[in-house]
This record gives sequence, structure tokens and C-alpha cells, in this order.
Amino acid sequence: MSKRRTASRGSAAAQYERSGLVAATDDLSAPRFYHGTRADLKPGDLIEAGHTSNYGRNNRTVYVYLTGTLDAAAWGAELALGEGPGRIYIVEPAGPIMDDPNLTNARYPGNPTKSYRSREPLRVTGEVTDWQGHSPEAVQAMKDRIKGLEPIDD
Repeated sequence: MSKRRTASRGSAAAQYERSGLVAATDDLSAPRFYHGTRADLKPGDLIEAGHTSNYGRNNRTVYVYLTGTLDAAAWGAELALGEGPGRIYIVEPAGPIMDDPNLTNARYPGNPTKSYRSREPLRVTGEVTDWQGHSPEAVQAMKDRIKGLEPIDD
């Protein structure tokens, strides 16, 4: 586990790291979205569909996924395939987003994890560098729980 993950998910340090200064015209009340992964990305990079899925039979993705909570983004970072460290990026959707049926009404009531998906890319605007992951036991339990699940990708 990376030493970078030391602050609580709700701390001010964990909330936001931006590549530039906040301008007076920025809407700070706008929703903030996150994407958890193992990919090494920089501000301005696009996260696009078409990559190998982290779940199920590892088919190509039709959607890109984002969340409004750091906890759900931490799960994405910890469960992502690959060898690098888990990372959480602050993202802006380039197009419309919809509830992710893998984590909302199709499988669980409502959208408590604020989980969404889009066919359009996500633009990386920053990285949360100080976040706390789940325990190794919790991550393994989640991996065991989702093993064999196929994503709802219609």
C-alpha cells in the first residue's frame, strides 16, 4: 500500500488537488467527480471507453465510469487491474452521464455511491494524492464478492 494514502477520505487535503489556481469565475458548488484506476495520467488526459474491463470476462468497455465519492473512487483504484499503485483522479465528463446500473437501481436501491457512467471521455483535471484505501482484508473480500459478476453494459 502506498504511503501517499494517509489522510481520511473526508479531509481537506484529500478533497482536491488542482493543476492551476481557482479563478473567481469557477463554480465551486458544481459537483466534483472522481475516477479510480491504476493508470498514470496527467491533467488534460482523456479517459476513454474501449479499454479492457476490470470485471467479468475482461471485454472491452463501452462506458467510462466516474463517481461523486472518494470512497467509491478508492474501490475503483484498489480493484483496477494492473501492477501500478491505485490512483484517484478528479475528472470532468465531456458529455452526458447516467447512473451506473452496476451500482444503482439494477442491483442496489438508489445511487448511494453516486456512481455514473458515460460513453463520452472524462478529462483529468487533477489527482487526489492523499487518500486512505481499504484494508487488505476488505479489498480481498470485495474481490471475492465481485468475482464472476458480469457488468451491465447495455
